Amino acid sequence: MSQLKVSIITTTYNDAENLKRIMKEILKQDYKNIEYIVVDGKSSDNTIEVLEEYKPLFQGKMKYISEKDKGIYDALNKGISMATGDLVGCCFDRFADEHVISDMVNIIEKEGTDGVHGDLYYMDGEKIVRYWKQGQGNIKKGWMPGHPTLYLKKSVYDKYGLYKTDYRISADYEYMIRILKDGNVKLSYIDRVLIMMSHGGTSTNSLGSYLEGLKEGHRALKENSIKFAWWIDIVRTIRVLLQFVRKC
Repeated sequence: MSQLKVSIITTTYNDAENLKRIMKEILKQDYKNIEYIVVDGKSSDNTIEVLEEYKPLFQGKMKYISEKDKGIYDALNKGISMATGDLVGCCFDRFADEHVISDMVNIIEKEGTDGVHGDLYYMDGEKIVRYWKQGQGNIKKGWMPGHPTLYLKKSVYDKYGLYKTDYRISADYEYMIRILKDGNVKLSYIDRVLIMMSHGGTSTNSLGSYLEGLKEGHRALKENSIKFAWWIDIVRTIRVLLQFVRKC
């Protein structure tokens, strides 16, 4: 039986009902060596009461903080800094089934990699609106893992640092460029849907947000000295459009 400890981070702000749903998702996972971390942005609703209600169900494996932050990436950085697990990821939505974390741990241990990712559905209620079939690829050719499915060993964060908080939308993309551009961080790929994500997050809720994310993504490529950044922007956009065509 694996002894790999997995830290799962949820950031939240005035979203107590959704937080309940997420915590139920964590508790359903059949992998039990999980540390659950909630970073709350000083909510004014009943978030703290909900956290206290659910905390005993995690049997000492849950911790949280509630304080103002500078946005989601600042909150994620706080969660990563609190993490004591060997493997670190986030959960804002639904796991595809109760075996997701077990499958992640198993393939990392089998292949000896630095992290793992898989496929992703974007959901509008129960309707699939976008299917991110990831496969393996090269960050310099417009490919990227879906951040909600990406779990990395804590040692990657120790080596490469945390998310840049001066990005509003694309700090996750910048981070993936940073760690993957030289080929030193190796990822396993699970060829199935791992996460079912609500469509309409910060980077997908409008054309304006998407364009801002694309602009930040271009900046991330330039800051990491990736050549032909505009060409990569075009290929990335085509890949996203194909995700809407491939909905099932």
